[in-house]
Amino acid sequence: MSGKNWDRVPIDAQSVDAPLSLSAVFLVVTVASEQSALAKVGSVLGGLDDLVKTVGFRDLSGRLSCIAGIGCDLWDRLCPDRRPLELKPFAPIKGAVHSAPSTAGDLLFHIRSERPDMCFEFERILLDSLGGTVTVVDEVSGFRYFDARDLLGFVDGTANPTGLDLPASALVGDEDADFAGGSYVVVQKYLHDLNAWARTPTPLQEEIIGRTKIDNIEIDDDDAPRKSHKSLATIEDADGNEYDILRDNMPFGQPGRQEFGTYFIGYSRYLWVIEKMLQRMYIGDPPGAYDRLLDFSTPHTGTTFFAPTRPMLQTLVQGAQEKPASTAP
Repeated sequence: MSGKNWDRVPIDAQSVDAPLSLSAVFLVVTVASEQSALAKVGSVLGGLDDLVKTVGFRDLSGRLSCIAGIGCDLWDRLCPDRRPLELKPFAPIKGAVHSAPSTAGDLLFHIRSERPDMCFEFERILLDSLGGTVTVVDEVSGFRYFDARDLLGFVDGTANPTGLDLPASALVGDEDADFAGGSYVVVQKYLHDLNAWARTPTPLQEEIIGRTKIDNIEIDDDDAPRKSHKSLATIEDADGNEYDILRDNMPFGQPGRQEFGTYFIGYSRYLWVIEKMLQRMYIGDPPGAYDRLLDFSTPHTGTTFFAPTRPMLQTLVQGAQEKPASTAP
């Protein structure tokens, strides 16, 4: 999608536009039901920028950053009177062959740096600060794999928007003015069957992905009977306007446990764009012609968040700290 109706990058947005890093941690937690837990979480969120500065100052070239995303249920606890227009829990998808589960998550912390030790240190201090108020439900450490490839051997994120197209695609605009500058975030943890993938001939792999493997050239499959992953993940409206999302996927794995995966994280101005993309992948277009990549990659999580601007985050924090403690016995 072009930069139409978007002529600036909000200076108060979280670091959605940070460049692809060498290392990342994707941390998803749930928050305890007590009001005291809500206040504690609010305090930690309020000090998030200061914590980034404290850890990141040790090596500024490490480019440490952290984005906080808030799930629908927690958002309603923090701010019951108003919510981003499209924010809702991740809707599970059941296709004829493959399904996408919906899993728990109140908070997402997307931690990025050029140094894995800085991601580690930031996460350690963050969790120490949150203490028993949260429960970790998913924790993935990602890494850049050669020239930004996934573990399947293909370059990932080639179609990401750049320049003014980036905020136009990833950040909410005037259509929801109260939350302009924020971003919808969807995460899924995929595990790959690399043995089955390795047995698949390279030409078929390229047909499934929609790009050549060595030089990352896009393959035109408009007239093909079965669309590629690339084509199914391309979203257009009724007028033919294309809508992009910003992906910051990272490979992860533990060879000793035969665990090989890709952590999908998509930032979008409109949640419906990612939802439609996933519907096309799992249901198929036409129905039944699902994304053949799913024959080798299985999602184990699926959660939706909203990453508000820094001022909005501070407003939510203040609300959490001002709420009276529960008097229930």
